[in-house]
Amino acid sequence: MAEALPIVLVPGLTCSARLYAGQIPALWRFGPVMVADHTRDDSMAAIARRILAAAPPRFALAGLSMGGYIAFEIMRQAPEHVAKLALLDTGARAETPEQTERRKAPIALAKSGRYAQVPDIAFPLYVHRSRHNDTALKQLVRMMAQETGVEAFLRQQQAIISRPDSRPGLAAIKCPTLVLVGDGDEATPPELAREIAAAIAARHNRRLRAPFHARTAGASDCGPG
Repeated sequence: MAEALPIVLVPGLTCSARLYAGQIPALWRFGPVMVADHTRDDSMAAIARRILAAAPPRFALAGLSMGGYIAFEIMRQAPEHVAKLALLDTGARAETPEQTERRKAPIALAKSGRYAQVPDIAFPLYVHRSRHNDTALKQLVRMMAQETGVEAFLRQQQAIISRPDSRPGLAAIKCPTLVLVGDGDEATPPELAREIAAAIAARHNRRLRAPFHARTAGASDCGPG
């Protein structure tokens, strides 16, 4: 039997450990599972340092969307700790001015005491129209946003806005890597996944027939990023 390999899962923007509830029982069979805390810092570098301080010496790493941005930073800081890598519905490029402009509205809502409106506004943008009336899914997104909280949301947005371009370092990633994206992902479209996979020479590059941004909870990343 293969030796157990710890697994570190990094959620997306305003997502909590609930994002991976469907995967943890299956992954647990291969090694202990840790869901990283990405709520306490406002830069990718600081978030990665905190995760590495809490993580085992060597582990498999998976990140969804914002979690993928953090995974790139972990690979910059401590690639020797990562035995395997999974990049889910994410991109390696830096923030664009257009993306930052779109973030201003939810940030303003959060700062004005209307943070509870943020997940409802984001929901139809990141979930396929066939799931727009899925009340259970919408409630899950709301619950994760509530667990994240307004202050953490603002820190996460700042970290995303200031993230570096990870493309120059992709060729240095040598561990076995999975790049996964949904066919219908508009937030991080398949061409971004192909860009990552080509630069890493990823062992596995897969597209799922998924009409929304994330495949972990059956939901999207809980906000833009």
